[in-house]
Amino acid sequence: VRQSSMQQVRDHSEGRERQYALAERVKELGFSRVDTIDDDLGRSGAGLFERPGFGRLLSSVRDGKIRAVLAFEALRLARNNRDWHHLIDLCALNDTLVVDLDGIYDPSQVNDRLLLGLKGSMSEFELGLLRQRARAAIDAMTARGAVIHAVPIGYVRTDDQRCELDPNIEIQGAIRRVFAKFQELGTARQVLLWHPEEQISLPTRTRGSYGEGGVPVGL
Repeated sequence: VRQSSMQQVRDHSEGRERQYALAERVKELGFSRVDTIDDDLGRSGAGLFERPGFGRLLSSVRDGKIRAVLAFEALRLARNNRDWHHLIDLCALNDTLVVDLDGIYDPSQVNDRLLLGLKGSMSEFELGLLRQRARAAIDAMTARGAVIHAVPIGYVRTDDQRCELDPNIEIQGAIRRVFAKFQELGTARQVLLWHPEEQISLPTRTRGSYGEGGVPVGL
């Protein structure tokens, strides 16, 4: 059971429940024992992050403890060919089946291994294509000045996408004091240490806000 990001874990509960429901599919295939691995919820399968669940799966297959690996989509187990082919190699050596909603594969059989290899290559290509499209979209938005990022604390974004000091006079004073102390002390670290020493608070923003007008920002 895996979802690629914490945002998916929070907002896509239906997909997660469908993955958990695969345990019933395992029983339909005649297996009496089901071990659900969900350690990787919120972790990408692209190989950029450590995945303890995938590592546990590999260890169990290597030790001959698993007769079949079941996933919603087999190619979602790994989104890079290195991890994918390592899993397929271990399954082939230990007579472990790979099962998804499309079928049942035996990696020790040449035809099934070829198909699984193609699935892995397609998955990696798909991920690369998505990244390329996202990068191109960001570059295009940047070129026309339309990229929306969080503005610094103490500032707000106006309706015409400009960045201005927060209308709160007290917060404006706090921001101006930060720049004044930086000119006086010379380093950001000294400015950061000076404020608690003088028991002076800095502006803060509520979690998840991006500095739009009306968002509560306070000292």
